[in-house]
Amino acid sequence: MPILQATLTHVPNPAALRTAAYPQALQQITSLQQAEAAFADISSWPEYRPSPLRQLEQLAAQIDVAAIHYKDESQRFGLKSFKALGGAYAVARQLQAQIKQQSGADASIDDLLAGRYQSIVRSIVISCATDGNHGRSVAWGCQMFGCGCVIYIHRDVSVGRQQAMQAFGAEVIRISGNYDESVRRAASDAATHGRIIVSDTSYPGYVDIPRDVALGYTVMLAEAVRQLGASIPTHVFIQAGVGGLAAAVCAYFWELWGAERPRFIVVEPEQANCLQESARQGKRVTVEGDLDTLMAGLACGEVSLLAWDILQPGVDDFLTISEDAVAPCMQLLARGVPPIEAGESAVAGLAAAIVAREDATLAAPLGLDASSRIFVIGTEGATDPEVYQRLINQ
Repeated sequence: MPILQATLTHVPNPAALRTAAYPQALQQITSLQQAEAAFADISSWPEYRPSPLRQLEQLAAQIDVAAIHYKDESQRFGLKSFKALGGAYAVARQLQAQIKQQSGADASIDDLLAGRYQSIVRSIVISCATDGNHGRSVAWGCQMFGCGCVIYIHRDVSVGRQQAMQAFGAEVIRISGNYDESVRRAASDAATHGRIIVSDTSYPGYVDIPRDVALGYTVMLAEAVRQLGASIPTHVFIQAGVGGLAAAVCAYFWELWGAERPRFIVVEPEQANCLQESARQGKRVTVEGDLDTLMAGLACGEVSLLAWDILQPGVDDFLTISEDAVAPCMQLLARGVPPIEAGESAVAGLAAAIVAREDATLAAPLGLDASSRIFVIGTEGATDPEVYQRLINQ
């Protein structure tokens, strides 16, 4: 009997540059050199420590693969999400830019942490729209560095996630629409009130800040490469919302490992599959509607512009996964040895890998077999403890 019951839809990417080197043009978006600078800054933050790379040996044996490497972001900086790396880093970069503009000084991270430019910083207000985790990172970064913060959330964001952002001093505004509508409202109000938008999605005319967000994510990839040692995974299954994380992972491994890079597989919810639909049509496509999914952090209908520039040539396969895999995969990890805390949006990549390996009609076209070494990122822990407990105890 299969470990997980779920439906996957598979779209191979006809635009994939499987054997090409990482293109020079994409290095303007993100590169290993830029990632090194981000690592130097973020590793100097208080309480920084690498997140663990867990080896799911029992599960690997059950589905007959050589290894499952699980990068566990469930405790990152106490925010319980990989997004702690991106939003807060972009906040720091924006504060440094404002200090430079207003005083001519090149403020370091140490300067920001020591409050040396508070006369400038405290007058700055950072804003964003969020499903929860990005906003928590932005709010935490604003509190850490001493500036104001206004966060917009959509109707489906849980009260627990709202309260987590408020705990960092953010003003949180809930709208009645979906995620993409909250993005538009945040941008409109920021223009009116002179706020700086720190978004994890890019669009025409707005690319620099999302680039910094994605560079923050590369810290966990640098850690993972050290933890993997000489072992290069054969497959990466990575969940996606707007595509920022997936693009950061794809670009980093592509430039680092070149032709030896893993097969790169993006996983989305069935109801919020903007990347898969974009691959089908060969251009960025917006998915309309409620985007209703238990995986709230992936409930995005519009592809990030910069992310698509990387993912269109870099992804090998696009998958969607049905909702019925989410809670069972969370339970599988929670009851494992050792137990792993994984939130609703953390498990899509792992669940898809399990289901695909156990389905011969998918395993063959995805190149999954007994020699496969799979890398996944558990992108969040129990970011809403009430929701988490309900799901793992179903």
